[in-house]
Amino acid sequence: MQQHRLYSDLAHLFPLVTPAADYAEEAGYWRQALRRVLGPGKHSILELGVGGGHLLSYLTEEFQATAVDLSPQMLELSQQRNPGVQHWQGDMRTVRLGRTFRAVLIHDAVMYMLTEEDLRAALATARAHLEPGGVLILAPDWFAESFPGTSVLHWTHRAGGMELTTIEYAFDPDPSDTTVESRFIFIWRDGTELRVEQDHHVMGLFSLATWIRLMEEMGFESVVQRHAPREGGYGDCLLVGIVR
Repeated sequence: MQQHRLYSDLAHLFPLVTPAADYAEEAGYWRQALRRVLGPGKHSILELGVGGGHLLSYLTEEFQATAVDLSPQMLELSQQRNPGVQHWQGDMRTVRLGRTFRAVLIHDAVMYMLTEEDLRAALATARAHLEPGGVLILAPDWFAESFPGTSVLHWTHRAGGMELTTIEYAFDPDPSDTTVESRFIFIWRDGTELRVEQDHHVMGLFSLATWIRLMEEMGFESVVQRHAPREGGYGDCLLVGIVR
C-alpha cells in the first residue's frame, strides 16, 4: 500500500488538517445508523482504518470500541484521543482479531482500496469480524458518478500557536481505471518558522452499483443512507450493510 506522509512523518499535522470538531455532525449520522440496526445498548464496534480517531471519539461513550490502523503514527494519535479504546496495528484487507463485533465501521480510509480485489478483501475482513445480524457502515468520499473532476480546495486551521493551510488538488489522470489522485500542499507557521511540504494520495473510485454488488456478494443486504456532504463536498452518504 502506498506510503502517505500525512500518516507517517507529517502525522503531527493531522489534527489541523482535519480537526476533530469537523466530525461532530457526521458522527451523528453514524450513531443514527448504528442505533437503527442495533437498538439501545453499549454494543461492541470495530473501526478499521481509524486514522487519528476523530470520528470514533464521538462514539466511545455509547459503544464499546476497538480500533485498527496500518500506521503506527495514526494509532498513537487515536490512542491519545481515545485512551479507553483497544488499538491494533493491521491492514484492513488482511487483519484478523479472532473475535466478532456488533458493528464494523470504515470511514474514508476505505478510499485507499484501489481495486475490486482490495474492496473484496476489506469487505471480507469486515464480514469475518461481524456477529450474525451485525452491521457494516462505509463512507466513500466519492463514487464514479459524483467525483467532481479536477478541483482545488484549500482551508486554514489554527491551534496552539500553529497555523496550517492545506491545499488539495484532486484529479483523475486516467478515467479508464479505478483510481483518482490528490496532491496536497501543507503550509504551516509555528512561531516565526514557515514550512512547506507535499504529499501524494492515490484513491479508489468505483460506481455506487459496484459497491452494492460487492457488498451483496460478501453477504450484506445494502442500504444507502443519504445525508449532507462534508465541507468540500466529500461523502454525501453512508453505505449500510446488514449481515444476512
